[in-house]
Amino acid sequence: MSAIVVAIDGPSGSGKSSTAKAIATRANWSYLDTGALYRAATWVALENNVSEGWEIIAAIKKMPINSSTDPKEPKIFAGDIDLTAKIRGVRVTENVSRISQIPELRSYLVDMQQLIISQSENGIVVEGRDIGTVVAPNADLKVFLYADLQARAVRRAAEEDEEVRTPDVAQSLDIRDRADTTRAISPLRPAEDALELDSTQLDLKEVVEVIWEWLTRKNLLGLPKVAVIGRPNVGKSTLVNRIIGRREAIVEDTPGVTRDRVKYEAEWNGRRFILIDTGGWEVAPEGISEKITAGSEAAIAEADLVLFVIDSQVGALEEDSSLVSLLRRAKKKVIVAANKVDGINEELAAHELWNLGFGEPRFVSALHGRGSGDLLDYLVKELPEIGSEQRDDGFRRIALVGRPNVGKSSLLNILAGESRVLVDDAAGTTRDPVDELIEIGGSTWRFIDTAGIRKWARQDSGTDYYASLRTATALERAEVAVVVLDASVPLTEQDLRIVSMVEEAGRGLVIVMNKWDLVDEERQLQLDKELERNLERYPWAQRVNISAKTGWHRDRLAPALRTAISSWEKRIPTSKLNSFLGALIAATPPPVRSGKQPKIRFATQAAISPPKFVVFASEFVETAYRRFIERRLREEFGFPGTPVEVVVKVKERD
Repeated sequence: MSAIVVAIDGPSGSGKSSTAKAIATRANWSYLDTGALYRAATWVALENNVSEGWEIIAAIKKMPINSSTDPKEPKIFAGDIDLTAKIRGVRVTENVSRISQIPELRSYLVDMQQLIISQSENGIVVEGRDIGTVVAPNADLKVFLYADLQARAVRRAAEEDEEVRTPDVAQSLDIRDRADTTRAISPLRPAEDALELDSTQLDLKEVVEVIWEWLTRKNLLGLPKVAVIGRPNVGKSTLVNRIIGRREAIVEDTPGVTRDRVKYEAEWNGRRFILIDTGGWEVAPEGISEKITAGSEAAIAEADLVLFVIDSQVGALEEDSSLVSLLRRAKKKVIVAANKVDGINEELAAHELWNLGFGEPRFVSALHGRGSGDLLDYLVKELPEIGSEQRDDGFRRIALVGRPNVGKSSLLNILAGESRVLVDDAAGTTRDPVDELIEIGGSTWRFIDTAGIRKWARQDSGTDYYASLRTATALERAEVAVVVLDASVPLTEQDLRIVSMVEEAGRGLVIVMNKWDLVDEERQLQLDKELERNLERYPWAQRVNISAKTGWHRDRLAPALRTAISSWEKRIPTSKLNSFLGALIAATPPPVRSGKQPKIRFATQAAISPPKFVVFASEFVETAYRRFIERRLREEFGFPGTPVEVVVKVKERD
């Protein structure tokens, strides 16, 4: 898998360098300041008194420019000469704009930058003015970082060794901005798919946290992996269910229910990680147990941390000693979880597990939850910030959800142009989520076909119950949910509950009315009334009428998905947001409550995927007015296909 590339563009003084170095340091990635390369080339040109592109390139070949990619100590050389300080001098600064616009030189340096990027092993953060548009157009994350002129001037003036006046710096930056944005070659502008971030009112730590959140949401940071290991029937799957907060891992009293290595994403105190549930490890396995044990050993090998589960009521057996030897050879961090500790007596008995040599055993009752919080507190403290779970493959993730037999699998097959998944007239044919890469509308998408979600009353046990839980997990993995409805029959309460579930999960929403070939004029009129009555809360949802049987209008699905994803990741600049909010409040102030008029102070977009806005006010603001703000936000900025959350926080005047 290729290294992760993060492109950060923006004008001078926006904080690109500090941000890029901070991100690279935190992620243990490489760092490249492309501006330093242009400054180094300018120094070489001035030293050799040359001005033509070919002359400068020839001079550089005699004094090769070499840039260090260590974010903690970025250095740049021309031959054996350290230029790190020299390129920040007045002479280079006054000439770099002119020199950097020479087409031949610019092309030469872009090739050099791309070579450096290609040689990075894990990841690299590249900052400059044309990274997302020219140097790394396929970067995994593109950020356009900007700030107003005054804020940038203050920052740049503070960086200068000598005393300089902020107005003079502002004038200089303004001239540089105009030169950068109007030049014929690679002008400064955001890439079409760049995420824009206004740093005017943010400090470095806040900017880094926003970008780190983007990296996390895009699955560009490897998640730590925790392998749950132990003998059969010690409660591994029960503990997994306790940690992930839902009954997804199959639990039975019979040993050997878990056979495969199953991965679940978990979160505790804001830390996300991967749990690997394994089958019971045995010293001398036979038959299928041999494969189960091999799977457990493979889980140990790939994990960043091992959670060694022991039944405290039985204690450590001879088999556990063999597993201890295996874990020591693996040289992985091991946490001993003494399970089935339901009281003080079991806790006293479990202290003997100190003898295993893995430090203090953590006492827990997976069944009743005793000690689980303390165990997780310690676990996340020991996790590396970036783990070995590889990033996503980059394809957009689309979940197909709906009641049984509405045509989800048929839709998947018609989109794929072939029979990818089993289709039968009997409801509930699909039980496990099925991932398929399908190309539609010129793009490749990862579709997840799920089991039909039945009424909860029917999900007390058995395959339907676990199928439903896995469907919920698939929804969590997705970016957009395609809710498939049967247009030929009246909408059901279950249909509406599924749509509501998508909104609550914060996923983009596309409603597909399937079996349109069975809809006559009378049914269409009836359906319009049903949609108006039952889906009035979701006017923002994208809607597509399709016949999975004939393929009618299947080409309309891709544009709807793109619209939903674009809205889901949309960010409104703080200045635009507050300008809109000021005009809105002036025209329609919030209602008086208990004799007080709430004052809206300011607002900020706290998150994307989905968009979340935080409005700071002096008093409590009525829910109806919050919905009013959301409605007007949609009218002003769009957001079709995605839920939008508006939160009001009371902020007393300082």
